[in-house]
Amino acid sequence: MHRRKIPDTAVELTELGFGASVIGNLYRTTTAEDAAAALDTAWDAGIRYYDTAPHYGLGLSERRLGAALRNRPRDQYVISSKVGRLLVPNEHPQGVDTEGFVVRDELRRQWDFSRDGVLRSIDDTLGRTGLDRLDIVYLHDPDDHWRQAADEAMPALAALRDQGVIGAIGAGMNQSAMLTRFLRETAADVVMLAGRYTLLDQSGLDDVLPAAQELGKSVVAVGVFNSGLLSRDRPAEGMKYDYRAAPPELVDRARAIADVCEAHGTTLPAAAIAFPLTHPGVINVTLGMRDPAQVRRNVLLHRQHPPQDLWHDLRSQGLIRPDTPFADGTGVSAPGERSPGCP
Repeated sequence: MHRRKIPDTAVELTELGFGASVIGNLYRTTTAEDAAAALDTAWDAGIRYYDTAPHYGLGLSERRLGAALRNRPRDQYVISSKVGRLLVPNEHPQGVDTEGFVVRDELRRQWDFSRDGVLRSIDDTLGRTGLDRLDIVYLHDPDDHWRQAADEAMPALAALRDQGVIGAIGAGMNQSAMLTRFLRETAADVVMLAGRYTLLDQSGLDDVLPAAQELGKSVVAVGVFNSGLLSRDRPAEGMKYDYRAAPPELVDRARAIADVCEAHGTTLPAAAIAFPLTHPGVINVTLGMRDPAQVRRNVLLHRQHPPQDLWHDLRSQGLIRPDTPFADGTGVSAPGERSPGCP
């Protein structure tokens, strides 16, 4: 599987990444056997980038991912985790976690973007995974914590990176505006952009993607199915968009995009995976994968390589923004644009 490098670092990501939130029992239980088999299937398919976080299943995702990778050659894969939510004893457990994960709640999350909180969080993650180091560390959803995240957490991560303890640092969020600030105002190398550069939402073109290009930094795209609306060949009523029921007008637009994909011999989910990678600032698309069947499907979709004319037609029909960059197959961009490729 092709790899793309985070500039000015030694970190290279396979174009497709394994998002480990779902093996932390996101929304429903995933058995230990399914989680292990999914990770083995991903490895066999050539996926070498794996993303997790303490938040995912109150540490369950990190434990399962670490167990699967522990005996793999350490120099052959990249693992990222996140800081900002410490896991601490829950003084008032109710039995089940209340933040979307089907796990017991003996622990709770505590926001902490201080230097000491960052160091403790990394140490705890290494303990749960059983690994000797992390390749990428992101600040996790610092929306309400800009000052401490920028003034304390990022300098702490930068010091670890500069010492060679971490390969690259950044932030992961559902918004693009603050991610842009991290790229422009801090030592971040890479940001994880959730849902803001997809076939249905190209708002990342307003700020974070141009900033990444200008500064020679990188974007990892997640949430490319926008919570499910782009995950099927034919979108249906009742599907989710950004964690809520999709508005009818978005369902109609997704169906129109699906029609164009079909006319070009591809599918809506294959195009949804491929689309972010057409932007020169995006180096990876990471997808949640719960079991071997999901892994195999996502890998096959990634390998479809929709034709370049698809992007032209979507743009000419007003189904994606007119300023969306794309390659025309000869390496020449449309006027005012740059050709996609590895940054």
